[in-house]
Amino acid sequence: MAAHHEPTERTALAQALSTAVRGEVDFGPTARALTTMDASNYRRVPLGVVTPRDADDVASALAVCRGHAVPVVPRGGGTSIAGQATGTGVVLDLTRHMGKIVELDAESRTAVVQPGVILDDLRTAAAPHGLTFGPDPATHSRCTLGGMIGNNSCGAHSVAWGTTADNVHALTVARYGGDTLRLVRAGETEPATGRTGLTEPATGLTGLTGLAGLAELVGENLALLRTGFPELPRRISGYALDALLPERGTDLARAFCGSEGTLGVVTEATVRLVEAPAARALAVLAYADESAAAEAAPGLLPHHPLTVEGMAADLVREPAGLPRGGAWLFVETGGATSAEARAHAERILRAADARAGMVVTDPAGQRALWRIREDAAGTATRMPDGTEAWPGWEDCAVPPTRLGPYLRDFRALLAAHGLRGTPYGHFGEGCIHVRIDFDLSAPEGVARFRRFSEELADLVVAHGGSLSGEHGDGQARAELLPRMYGDELVALFSRFKNIWDPYNGMNPGILTHPARLDENLRFEVLPKRPVDVTFGYPHDGGDFSAAVRRCVGVAKCRTTKPPGAGVMCPSYRATGEEAHSTRGRARLLHEMLAGEVITDGWRSTEVRNALDLCLSCKGCRSDCPVGVDMATYKAEFLHHHYRGRLRPAAHYTMGRLPAWLRAAAPFAPALNALARVRPLAALAKRLAGIAPERTLPVLARETFTRWLGRHQGKGTVILSSDQAVTLWPDTFTNHLSPEVGRAAVRVLEAAGRTALLPGRGVCCGLTYVSTGQLDKARKVMRRTLDRMGDCLGEPLVVLEPSCAATLRTDLPELLPGDPHAAELARSVRTLAQYLEEYAPDWQPPHLDRPVAGQTHCHQHAVLGDAADHRLRERAGLTGELSGGCCGLAGNFGFERGHWAVSAACAEEQLLPSVRASEPGTAFLADGFSCRTQLEQLGGVRARHLAELLAEGLEEDLMEGAGEGSGPAAE
Repeated sequence: MAAHHEPTERTALAQALSTAVRGEVDFGPTARALTTMDASNYRRVPLGVVTPRDADDVASALAVCRGHAVPVVPRGGGTSIAGQATGTGVVLDLTRHMGKIVELDAESRTAVVQPGVILDDLRTAAAPHGLTFGPDPATHSRCTLGGMIGNNSCGAHSVAWGTTADNVHALTVARYGGDTLRLVRAGETEPATGRTGLTEPATGLTGLTGLAGLAELVGENLALLRTGFPELPRRISGYALDALLPERGTDLARAFCGSEGTLGVVTEATVRLVEAPAARALAVLAYADESAAAEAAPGLLPHHPLTVEGMAADLVREPAGLPRGGAWLFVETGGATSAEARAHAERILRAADARAGMVVTDPAGQRALWRIREDAAGTATRMPDGTEAWPGWEDCAVPPTRLGPYLRDFRALLAAHGLRGTPYGHFGEGCIHVRIDFDLSAPEGVARFRRFSEELADLVVAHGGSLSGEHGDGQARAELLPRMYGDELVALFSRFKNIWDPYNGMNPGILTHPARLDENLRFEVLPKRPVDVTFGYPHDGGDFSAAVRRCVGVAKCRTTKPPGAGVMCPSYRATGEEAHSTRGRARLLHEMLAGEVITDGWRSTEVRNALDLCLSCKGCRSDCPVGVDMATYKAEFLHHHYRGRLRPAAHYTMGRLPAWLRAAAPFAPALNALARVRPLAALAKRLAGIAPERTLPVLARETFTRWLGRHQGKGTVILSSDQAVTLWPDTFTNHLSPEVGRAAVRVLEAAGRTALLPGRGVCCGLTYVSTGQLDKARKVMRRTLDRMGDCLGEPLVVLEPSCAATLRTDLPELLPGDPHAAELARSVRTLAQYLEEYAPDWQPPHLDRPVAGQTHCHQHAVLGDAADHRLRERAGLTGELSGGCCGLAGNFGFERGHWAVSAACAEEQLLPSVRASEPGTAFLADGFSCRTQLEQLGGVRARHLAELLAEGLEEDLMEGAGEGSGPAAE
């Protein structure tokens, strides 16, 4: 089927689809660019994207595409690692509208779901009934049931609950052309649902119309089907034709699972639920190396664990909390009570021949350990020295008893090719994940990739294994299937595909008649020379292309649930649009550099529009497993996009806020009075590009720096350098919330320190960076470094988290060759960090009250909250602060057009936590943006931690004075 279509043909196809379906049809560059890649090494450019509203839309779209001889690619979360979620025809996005749980029957332990249902949503719905869906890949927060069926996904708990195919009861499937079939698991009856419009269920091949020739295929090849498939728990490669054997009940539903979108589109599925243990425990076992761990894993299976996961020390960069060893097994157990689960884990611990071990029952501790494992698909993309590693041989599987020898041979093969990788995965089922440092940007590296792939396929087969043990073959491995199955069985695969899809319209080039494994690589289209950029990109060798290709598509940014203490990605959760996810923006930047779909480079309106709703929260810098830093990429893009052009009004006003506030300071009372006149305020907001829903902040009558001069007087004498600390006079504290600065001075003085200011007129450049005015930002930063004087290199307390993050990261990355920039960045401390490090014996006042509020997103991403958390505990402030982003995010929430997204972000965690707070709760937010958002949307006054501490000091002082004034004191 030809992939090339003339513009007139594309237009006719788009019009026909728009007429036939009720969902969205988008053949524009943004939609196409967002779907060129999944989480693999491959890239194929589609003609357009259809987001069907229901099964009828799916059938109609398939009929139109059949009429136009255009291929179709079904797509769920787009997290496939082998390239099967990419294609050159029409992509069906099944996540936007077809994500409903139609029915959940706790009595029969089944659920009826649409293909776009997110796995975690199904698990959440099943949890109140004590049930869950057993298969749980690491992408459980964003992968879809349709994608799991297509890839026959497994996950960590397949030791106990099997693969997706083991848990599928029935499927409704639309074929290329639009006809629909109902596939029911062999030997079982369809539970009554009251749904209509389905064909009659059939449990045998002869009962299904439209699949002529399938019975003959099985009957003529019984011997081959009985002997041609290796017996192992994780055999995912190829089509599961052995499920059609008579002795296995001619199970067509099971045979469909793992077909990778090449046979049809699942429009509804009835899946089996399993009983979820009421309590779980985690035995962590340490071994000398990964081979020892692998050889120990099969011996643990008779103890009936829920999981047996393994990883080696070269994957765990910071093994804090793990018992000492070179590799670990995570063995999870379940029970009706915590004591029962612990006892089960302790039996395994005693039975295991491990160097060391421990049992963790605390849910938070378990989550922290599992996070190491779940993020491995991202963290493994970087070697310890920072070089890149890629999928491609992500999930081979061998019999569990062969895993130890296989891993030794695998490591030897890596060494023979001069490659490196960090294996980890499902040791209890012999399935290994690994990312390898192939150089896929150079011809010689691609050639090595091919040679290694061929030799590794032979090695896996020699150990009795499967080329894919979880994620499917896709383009990465389908070419090599004859090495595993032989030509005769692979020919049957082609026959099977042809019976289902005689016109080869469903995901062609995958599984049968595959593209070569070294074709369509996503790196081919990127610039061969470094792009001229302004930031230094120190973690990517100064190469913007390397920074952009950090995104490997694991899509942790696409989660729709609040991220707990995390932040990423608030704009996606507010809109649900792929273009507003970190991954989506990275894909658009990738296509901008490629120049094929996004054709106008830095001037691209598609990229600008996607970045417009990026809050620059920096959450992805810490929460993304591969450290994508979209805030920096956005600033870079805006710098180039508007170079030599008129900018939005907000860039001239809020983007240059420090200069405006310095000029306005002498006139603060008059300006505050004018801002209270509604027509004048409305006019000012309109001219300044400020959202009309916003209230203008009140300017300080006296700046913090002026107050500090009065407070200390001209004759202050510093007795020693140990008593002095430099306090950064950020723009927000100085001009908008000087009470924070005054409180910090009071706290520092109580700790025996005197606050000093750096040179006059210093500025971190935050507002210039966030609006992409990078030439101005660098000028401001250089001037700041010149004015730091003797303060440079001394501890620098920064009260505003966004300014602290700018000094810590943006400053050295915009001035990468300046040693003073790096020196200043290293000196930055929050107030809590400074007190913990330089005044460890100081005792804060005991406030003894609950707090609610939010950790600033920049602090979470760059500075961390650990020292602040410890200081809050010492001060008797109880309760946890919210994660996420407040939604104001500096200039973002003030800009015209951002009000709705800003408010939605605040409503996700921050405002609900405030409403749910108990009486007497103190509202805490160190960021000016967070405090402003709470005041304007929540109607509460939040304070900086310094303010709470200073108030406590004043209360202690008053109590002491009261105690000393009575008769007893005389």
